[in-house]
Amino acid sequence: MKLTLKWLLMLLFVLSHHHHADSSSIVKFLPGFEGPLPFELETGYIGIGEEEEAQLFYYFVKSENNPEEDPLLLWLEGGPGVSSITAFVLENGPVAFKSEVYNGSVPSLVSTTYSWTKVANIIYLDQPIGAGFSYSKTPLGKNNDTNAVNMIHEFLQKWLSKHPQYFSNPFYVTGASYGGMIVPAVVNKISKGNYICCNPPINLQGYVLGNPSLKRFCKGSYFNVDPSNTKCLKLVEEYYKCTENVNTHQILVPNCDNTNTENISPDCIYYVYHLLERWSNKDSVRKALHIHKGTKGEWVRFNHSVPYERTIKSSIPYHMSNSINGYRSLIFTGDHDMVLPSFATQAWIKSLNYSIAHEWKPWMVNDQNAGYTRTYSNKMTFATIKGGGHTPEYLPKKTSILFQRWISGQPL
Repeated sequence: MKLTLKWLLMLLFVLSHHHHADSSSIVKFLPGFEGPLPFELETGYIGIGEEEEAQLFYYFVKSENNPEEDPLLLWLEGGPGVSSITAFVLENGPVAFKSEVYNGSVPSLVSTTYSWTKVANIIYLDQPIGAGFSYSKTPLGKNNDTNAVNMIHEFLQKWLSKHPQYFSNPFYVTGASYGGMIVPAVVNKISKGNYICCNPPINLQGYVLGNPSLKRFCKGSYFNVDPSNTKCLKLVEEYYKCTENVNTHQILVPNCDNTNTENISPDCIYYVYHLLERWSNKDSVRKALHIHKGTKGEWVRFNHSVPYERTIKSSIPYHMSNSINGYRSLIFTGDHDMVLPSFATQAWIKSLNYSIAHEWKPWMVNDQNAGYTRTYSNKMTFATIKGGGHTPEYLPKKTSILFQRWISGQPL
């Protein structure tokens, strides 16, 4: 009897530990949204590493069209350190915040018409560890691009083993901003991993990047400039003098301070960041999302305190490798972004030396010019978004139309 009880207790411990390590839950209601969600949402954690100290949090939204056959996307936000829920509620997801001044209650959510989930299943992943609701059971050590890529790959393998029905769906890695450094490397990692025994291969088809990359003298480093590099220092100083009163994320939008969301003006375009942080810190929201208690203090959209080293100096070798392996790609950029200007993106694409399949042509929305596109022989499509900024949040409807046409193989 005692032995049987002992084994039962051990079994319960193992099961409870496993549930905590790789737990997921269906979310049918979200605080701030009226009524049941009109889409299928799952949230959860995937444990990474042998001891699963790292817990990566995700939001998974099923396609509203045909989830059994539609593409499966993994969305990686930039930063590094920005939560992927930024895309979920601001860029390409099925809900958005209602434009209203915060009054202390739960901010209101409404449905969107432009969600990429109209045609695709999307996993929004909080990474690296420390971003969003992802956390570590042990003190955070050094994190970097290489570790992040390995963790994302492990996450995918484990997530798909828990959701085997999506193994056959066409798979795409997607992201924006600093995601442009990570996404090509993740694609390369998945491609190589598909040839290694014994996990089922991921049905990788390609990737999508929004607004990815003073290089001659600064050698790619503008934040921690070598003091002896006087030419670079002078260029950076001149650059900041010229742009200090310009909203570099969208040059036509009034410049406003978004560094402190506690004191942000409701007139600022980034006031929605304030709403997002107030929403994510509500106990009712954390309960609805099934967040592990005690794993996260104050939630911030962009966690600048994440210890992180940028070890990928150039994504170009990964782009070249991915093209050689036959993966298609969509690179889009807002033509009013000054953080990562469209001309800079065109410059690194040009450095790939791919022959042009189709020269510049406008792509249209409702008989109006929405931007310009050019395609290359390596299955890469480059597109500008007229009036767009640094991320899809500035023109989400246009960006969604562009994505939906490309993912379905339609002419842009």
